[in-house]
Amino acid sequence: MATLNVKYYSDCLRRQAEFEMFIPNDMRSDAPWEDRKHIKSERPLKTLFLLHGYSGDPNNWIPVSLCYKYNIAVVIPRGENGFWTDGISTGHQYGRLIGEELPEYIRNTFGLAKSAGDTYIMGLSMGGYGAVRNGLAYPDVFGKIGAMSAALIVHDVAKMSEGNGNAVANFEFYRECFGLPEKVIGSANNPETLVDKLIAENKKFPDIYMSCGTEDFLLKNNRVFHDFLNSRNVPHEYVESKGNHDMTFWSEYTQKILEWMFRS
Repeated sequence: MATLNVKYYSDCLRRQAEFEMFIPNDMRSDAPWEDRKHIKSERPLKTLFLLHGYSGDPNNWIPVSLCYKYNIAVVIPRGENGFWTDGISTGHQYGRLIGEELPEYIRNTFGLAKSAGDTYIMGLSMGGYGAVRNGLAYPDVFGKIGAMSAALIVHDVAKMSEGNGNAVANFEFYRECFGLPEKVIGSANNPETLVDKLIAENKKFPDIYMSCGTEDFLLKNNRVFHDFLNSRNVPHEYVESKGNHDMTFWSEYTQKILEWMFRS
């Protein structure tokens, strides 16, 4: 497994940016055949963009064995607490970073992520929202979306006012990430708006898989979006099972989503 830490100048962030990357291009010769047989297999190398959650960082939570099993390169950018959106201020264009700049960089530098058919996106919590938001905003870049415990909080943000945030962050944080509350529902930071835009333009939707634990504080938000997708007749997988907002649940569904993404 080649492990890379790449730093480059980002126009979207107006500074040096970095990402972790894992490429399953090598394995020790005495490894079990069940592991080795996938290396240099006939399955083409696909690319998965992995988005971390709020207060997270580019630590890979996908077992190395699964990278080998499905022959996938994994790209994990550092998104700070930017919610993977194009914020108000200069240097807060995390949406364009994920949907435009970084895929182009990966394509030009490594010859990967050349089409939506071999480029997927997945995330948890804030990163789950980022996967949904950017997968829908860039359907020509990402062919599949995997979202775990997605922080689909735009309706909550829309109700905020000066001096009133929540236990996670203050009002100013959400305004920076999502824009003015009174405008967020109709903006590109609302996945529902992006769904309606794709329908109006008669564009192909990425395949979507969403999961959330029944004890997760974001369960209601995920149900609302699931119901919205049903109301628009958008095909998608939606799964609830026992679990909380933690790595126990995410580890279980990382494996399930990868099996769904790369089973064919």
